[in-house]
Amino acid sequence: MTGIRARNLSLMLCLVASTAPAQSGYTPLGDGITLETGDTWSLDGHRFRLYGVQSCLRGTSFTVSPGDTRDCGEASLAVLAAFIRDTRPACAPVAQNTSLSYVLCFSTVGGHSLDLGTILISEGFDFAALDNKGLPVNPAYAVAEQEARSRRAGLWQFADVQHPSVLIGHVATDPGERP
Repeated sequence: MTGIRARNLSLMLCLVASTAPAQSGYTPLGDGITLETGDTWSLDGHRFRLYGVQSCLRGTSFTVSPGDTRDCGEASLAVLAAFIRDTRPACAPVAQNTSLSYVLCFSTVGGHSLDLGTILISEGFDFAALDNKGLPVNPAYAVAEQEARSRRAGLWQFADVQHPSVLIGHVATDPGERP
């Protein structure tokens, strides 16, 4: 395992150890879900979203090379799909209303229980969600994001990637602007 991968795993294990609740009551994330974004899916008419995680927004882009752009939201969605397929996480609601449940999900990787949000953010394909004051919903996710950004992991390797929560904040203050 490379030094960077070992450091990432170590960071994820530390974050999980400090934030992971007991895993009783978790339901495996199985077949039949419809992925909507890199942080949201639906099942049987109900929507689920990873608590404290913000994926790239569909319709925003990043530049792979001059003249070659990709949809940032599609990249986040593809990585979530891969992690669900490869790690088969189990999830539990932490907050809900009639149409949306915010969930925490954990995957077992190498015998360790890892928080799916931390994995996605540490690999640089999702971001720490911000509240309406611009503060991280989950401070541990902000630490994982800063680490990913400093390593230029995932989407952070592209100079024009923008934090989706910042884009959403701009639209909130200037309704004529579109993310």
